[in-house]
Amino acid sequence: MDTSTRGSASVPLLDPRTGRVRGTADAGREGEVAEAVAAARAARPGWGGLTPRERSQRLEHLAALVAEQADAYAQRECAGTGKPVDEAAGEVAQVVDLLRFYASAVRAQLAPAAGRLVAGHESWVRWEPMGVVGVIVPWNYPLLMAAWRCAPALAAGNTVVVKPAESTPDSLELLAEHAAEALGPGVLAALPGDRTTGRLLVAADVDMVAFTGSGAAGRDVAARAGTRRVSLELGGNAPALVLPDAPEDTWEQLAAACTYNAGQSCAAPARVIALQEDYGRVVERLSQAMAQRLAGRDFGPLNNADQVARFDRIVTTSAAGHSAVAKVAPGPGEEGGLWRAARVLADLPDDDPAVLEEVFGPLLTVQAAPDIDAALALADGVPQALAASVWTRDVAVGLAVAGRLNAGEAWLNCHLVQTAELPHGGRGASGHGTDLSVLALHEYQRPKTITARLAIGPAGHGG
Repeated sequence: MDTSTRGSASVPLLDPRTGRVRGTADAGREGEVAEAVAAARAARPGWGGLTPRERSQRLEHLAALVAEQADAYAQRECAGTGKPVDEAAGEVAQVVDLLRFYASAVRAQLAPAAGRLVAGHESWVRWEPMGVVGVIVPWNYPLLMAAWRCAPALAAGNTVVVKPAESTPDSLELLAEHAAEALGPGVLAALPGDRTTGRLLVAADVDMVAFTGSGAAGRDVAARAGTRRVSLELGGNAPALVLPDAPEDTWEQLAAACTYNAGQSCAAPARVIALQEDYGRVVERLSQAMAQRLAGRDFGPLNNADQVARFDRIVTTSAAGHSAVAKVAPGPGEEGGLWRAARVLADLPDDDPAVLEEVFGPLLTVQAAPDIDAALALADGVPQALAASVWTRDVAVGLAVAGRLNAGEAWLNCHLVQTAELPHGGRGASGHGTDLSVLALHEYQRPKTITARLAIGPAGHGG
């Protein structure tokens, strides 16, 4: 065993707004991982044995605690991510809503298949919890992505050990404290740490792994998990098909969606595709709209030094013939933060790194296509297939184009519009599995079929 997996370790915590170290966090190793998983294993029979109503009541209690301490959660999110407080507060509100949604959904599941499906026999299908779920979430939405994973897993009767990204442990540590009060000891534990911690969690005695993060890391998780169930959300590179009759507010809508959370959203618009006849106007209007979005005023910094280096590499190696760059407006004392301006890159070859890679920053590329079929080919021409949008006043055309896109989620004349009731999930290199909606409950359950012979003879033989 590598000695890096033993003993205690710590990681520095950076404030993305200032670029300065704000503290350190412990990084779990073999002992901490084993302890958290063992506690979850011990808590599983009691938690899974509760009735749906009882689990629902406890999840409602947890939602109430989060709502009562919403300001504290928002401040912790801001400390780790650097995002504006209004963004963080809105995401905390979504977490409360998710907990309450799954508290209700678990009591209203669709009835499983049952009945006399074979002559002389009665059958039932039971949906049972997987057991202990190891959850690994990224740094772009530390609390919200944890809620997307943990809320349905808990509602389905599993216990959970969740590892936040090493740069953003703050809000999940508070959630674990409230979960111990509302749900019981060991039902939901936070395990701060780095990549080594995550690998140890995947290798531990967990029954399932739910991972949200990069494609490379997801493939590593899947390889290490072996035959255990793995749910993967591995990011996107979302196209936005803008037709010549797009609504007048298309440009502002795309600029706002692209810069929300500094563009660090898996489903954010990234690749604008216009028809050749309208290409010049689209570039001009998008450039104008993105120029109005200022880092430090309208959106936060990038999260960490690695992400900054990756963003800068992609931008500087891009073969862009046209580049529009907005300004940066950090607050007093934040000039050294990880701020990057909103950008539009146009006149790119279709194999440019800024097109093919998930940039994960406040950047829009613009490509041209001769017709809608060619635009769809460009949209589907990257490995990721998570989300997409179509922009046109002709709703019938828009719905037809959206239906042809290879994406798990598609929007018409909007982008990043999501709610707990609607499923979200990727295809291709964007992973597999379902977040959100009642469908996510089955992500963390497995079916058991029970079939009984109805007639039995006097000596135990069939009659």
